[in-house]
Amino acid sequence: MTLNDAVVRRHTVKAFASGKSLPDTEIETLLHVLRNSPSSVNSQPWHFVVASTTAGRELIAQSTQGPFVYNGPKVLNASHVIALCMRTDLDEAHLQNVLAQEEKDGRFLKPEAKAGQDKSRRGYVDIHRYEQRDIPQWMEKQVYLALGGLLLGAAMMGIDATPMEGFDQRALDQALGLREKGLTSVVLVSLGYRSEEDFNAGLPKSRLPREEIFTFI
Repeated sequence: MTLNDAVVRRHTVKAFASGKSLPDTEIETLLHVLRNSPSSVNSQPWHFVVASTTAGRELIAQSTQGPFVYNGPKVLNASHVIALCMRTDLDEAHLQNVLAQEEKDGRFLKPEAKAGQDKSRRGYVDIHRYEQRDIPQWMEKQVYLALGGLLLGAAMMGIDATPMEGFDQRALDQALGLREKGLTSVVLVSLGYRSEEDFNAGLPKSRLPREEIFTFI
């Protein structure tokens, strides 16, 4: 499948075929995509909770009650559901952990390179903490970068997916014990096989005309 084919075929699935599971190898490929997602100054302010069992999906479905009940079947009938989460802060422990991993992975060819990377990353963290005062929004942006890569990767592999913001964030955080771990949920993605009831599969894509969304200079 070409990239052009994938982006046209990709759509937000409205109904999944219950009881059909994706191969572990395909899920591992998508997790590889997530782990290698880009983030500003390699801050990696994320964590991903993967529900691959009925019990796991039911736990996540607790957040699709009330006004979000329409998303319940998309969670329960999917093969896998991933809760993309972010840290509640870029604290000292996380910054040190990222730096240590970079060193372990051979990112620093010279000693001064490690100090330079640490200084640069902390500089951006300080800008967002003290000047722009938008650390949560900045971290959330990085999670959405990961979401984009996940959806494109799934499309290239012919895997059906549904991103969802329609869930009770507090309920999900409580169900998964996220806040005790310094995390909070951002967005859900269901993965699997669409069912014949997925009406969106037969509808044409609708996007604004090319001339309206591109300016060439």
